[in-house]
Amino acid sequence: MINEVSRLVNLSQKRIREYEKEGFLKPARQKKTNNRYYTDFDILQIKRINYLIHERGFTLSSLRHLLVLAPCWNIFGCVTKEGCIAYHNPHQPCWQLKNRTNDANFNSCEQCAIFLNRQLNPEPILVKEQSQW
Repeated sequence: MINEVSRLVNLSQKRIREYEKEGFLKPARQKKTNNRYYTDFDILQIKRINYLIHERGFTLSSLRHLLVLAPCWNIFGCVTKEGCIAYHNPHQPCWQLKNRTNDANFNSCEQCAIFLNRQLNPEPILVKEQSQW
């Protein structure tokens, strides 16, 4: 539950809920009480997102852009990437590949921040704007 996860990752419950609201994670919910239940994968996601924000200097906005543009195995340091079809097809989003395969490595995809943000359209971030003059 969120209070246990909060202690494990040394973050406030408010911060964890903010990460969820921003679309970086989606914990399972108990049907009767609507309590959040976090998996080991969710906890790793929280730790990595916190690291990217607080140690690497990403803002929430820039992290959202990164999730759209970069492959999941690169952002989240996947240790089993060599066995993943997304690693061998880096120019296709992992969530598109998931829809076409029964690969066991995609078991966690629906919890992954990249999968959760798949509806966002990638925008060019290094484009020089045309002057209106």
